[in-house]
Amino acid sequence: MARTTLTRDEVLAAAASLVKQHGPAALTMRKLAAELGTAVTSIYWHVGNRESLLDALVERTVQEMGAIRPVGRTPVERILSVARTLRRELRERPHLIAMVHERGLTERMFLPAQQALVHEVHAAGLRGARAADAVRAVQFQIVGYLLVERNRERSPAQSPAESELWDPRAAPDDPELARALARPADPERLFLLSVRALVHSLLTGPPPAPR
Repeated sequence: MARTTLTRDEVLAAAASLVKQHGPAALTMRKLAAELGTAVTSIYWHVGNRESLLDALVERTVQEMGAIRPVGRTPVERILSVARTLRRELRERPHLIAMVHERGLTERMFLPAQQALVHEVHAAGLRGARAADAVRAVQFQIVGYLLVERNRERSPAQSPAESELWDPRAAPDDPELARALARPADPERLFLLSVRALVHSLLTGPPPAPR
């Protein structure tokens, strides 16, 4: 029996869930209607045709990505919280982020996170071009790390594996390093390590020499 009540938000939430799991190609009005237990005509009434639905999903994604709020006692901690949240949000919705990018809205999507970073680098005492460089460096680190991370996840099984390449005998002068490199990487720990080091250097290091 078809549902008698349905909201636009419920339609968009169900559509976003389908895209997250299976990609935009899997999103059809018939499949969405079945997911919601309603008639296809009801979907059209709430969101229009499929292209209008995709546009609404993109706008919803942009708005969700703007909900990042820094937490922490210091600018460094708050910038780390922004970086951590942004990486998590980007990882959770790759198909939706790709749709945003295809529609030329990536810069708008990142603006709230940039504004949060600007506030924190100002709080740390940076101004002007140096502040702008710090904001972009952090943003590029987040996105670049995520791209490398995804590439590693999608790459085929490696032979020889890292654990085989870093036999302790391969580094007799530093066997502890060899053992560490032979173990699987911890992406979360490495992400926080790299962002923290970058932010600390940007906020506390000496200003760059004049050009």
